[in-house]
Amino acid sequence: MAASSANGGSGGSAGSQRSSAASRLAGATGLERAVAGVVEETIVRTVESEAVIRALERIVEDGRLQAAIERSIDEDQLEEAIKRALDSEIADRVWEDILASDKAQLLVERVANAPEVRAAITQQGFGLISDIGRQVSRLTETLDDVAERLAHALFRRGDHEAESNEVGLVTRIAAAAIDLGLLSILFSVTSALLSAIIPTVFGDRSDGLPTAVALVLIVLGTIFAGMLFVSFWTLIGQTPGMRFLGIRLQVDGQNEIPFRRAMRRILAVPLALIPFGLGYLAILISPTRRGWHDHIAGTEVIYDEASAPWSLAPREWVHHTSGADPDDDAPKRKGRSSRT
Repeated sequence: MAASSANGGSGGSAGSQRSSAASRLAGATGLERAVAGVVEETIVRTVESEAVIRALERIVEDGRLQAAIERSIDEDQLEEAIKRALDSEIADRVWEDILASDKAQLLVERVANAPEVRAAITQQGFGLISDIGRQVSRLTETLDDVAERLAHALFRRGDHEAESNEVGLVTRIAAAAIDLGLLSILFSVTSALLSAIIPTVFGDRSDGLPTAVALVLIVLGTIFAGMLFVSFWTLIGQTPGMRFLGIRLQVDGQNEIPFRRAMRRILAVPLALIPFGLGYLAILISPTRRGWHDHIAGTEVIYDEASAPWSLAPREWVHHTSGADPDDDAPKRKGRSSRT
């Protein structure tokens, strides 16, 4: 047995030596590299053969590959692993580094300055303003009719008719409130600046404006506001408040308001206001919805929905020229019948 073991051991040692010698010989002669290259080329050709490609296509088409992938992936474990990765401190640090990086800030700036983003924000803001204007216009138009019914019932006048293209008192008040609100903002900013500048210029350390200066500024502000109204009436026939509600001035059916007519109207406004506002309250019972200042200036206020920023109608109105038929270029109306 010992001899046999010795023979076996010597035989194994001799086999190892022969294998080692064969390997060294193959390496020295380059036979090993040649054989490896042949085997590699054979494998590549086999994989690229049409038979193998067709076999892979069949595996993909019959769903065996997808089924094998799904069996190898446990969705619950994968979901749990993703959640743990996202909730880890490493993920928090990575996100902090990403958000604090210059590239992330540059990306945010580019997105914020993108024309598409600005256009979308502008459109949303404009859409909100348009919706508000549309609803306010509808509401004031309804309140016009309600107020006139009450006035006609109070004075026992039976000639009231709700449908008219002329603008009622409530809508006019709403438009004037918008205009006066804009003016008050402008005057507040201006007065704040003057309150800081004038005392410094004249060496007066007291807070606020001197009484004389304040009175002068009030007078100048009133004149400025009046001329601003006249300018809007003359240039486009509307103030911002009137444009927002879709109403405008007309003279004898024409959209063009002469400067003298506009001046006459603004000077007649105090006459309509001073006697307890009777000149404006006359609109409630007037068959043509005109106040004293409208009669004095020869103007009327009509609905012109096409000029409103929230209107979907095309703005087709143009200024009438002398000698032209006013009905040819009359502004778009609300489809309300005229009073009788």
